[in-house]
Amino acid sequence: MRAFVAMTRVEFRLFLREPLTVMFVLVLPLVILYVLNGVFGSTPDPTVWEGLSPIDFYTSAYVALVAATAGVLSLPVHLAGYREKGVLRRFRASAVSPAALVGAHIAVTAVMATAGGVLVVVVSAIVYDATLPASWLGVVAASLLVSVGFAAAGVVLGFVLPTARAAQGLGVLLFFVFMMLGGAGPPREVLPGTLDALAGWIPVTHAAALLRSPWVDGGWDLGATLVLALLTAACLALTGWLVRHAYAD
Repeated sequence: MRAFVAMTRVEFRLFLREPLTVMFVLVLPLVILYVLNGVFGSTPDPTVWEGLSPIDFYTSAYVALVAATAGVLSLPVHLAGYREKGVLRRFRASAVSPAALVGAHIAVTAVMATAGGVLVVVVSAIVYDATLPASWLGVVAASLLVSVGFAAAGVVLGFVLPTARAAQGLGVLLFFVFMMLGGAGPPREVLPGTLDALAGWIPVTHAAALLRSPWVDGGWDLGATLVLALLTAACLALTGWLVRHAYAD
């Protein structure tokens, strides 16, 4: 536990020293949210956005996007950089356990995703008069599952990708794919058939749906829960296999 706490503290400081990553996680979603609100306004349309006002739909979508960005952009860069520079071998020599390393990265990612999500909610509520969650408990539970799920996916990417530069490039690419097809960009109802079908395979689509259900009516989306739970379980299981090989390199 002591090693985990120490690693978490160090990783949190390292995250804050990377302004580009902080911008993507905390600032860029707010900028895009501002643009979308200016384009679509706040009038509900029964044919798109599930009948919600644009700002209410996009607020939950961007909370999910922040968690995804923290998971697939920030975390893999750190882990891939550690492998590239031989830092993992030093951890092994200093008896830092794989569990402490992976746990610290997931914890930091979850904290930053939470901070970014709270920032999105506060700005949306104050500036754009977005509706606050109907069930705060449900939104917190959904946010936790979403954050851990994308953090687990980020750990896998960090152990698979060969360099930090490759991780950063893929992370930026995934950010824009998630934004355009995951419900944080054009309404899914206006996407062509092929892109609409592809959006169903984007994890951010299900993450946003999971958040939106307790947000709008206090309900819970079991289908989205299953998708996120399977993503988390699969990534954690794969991480257990990858980390043994990474520490052995």
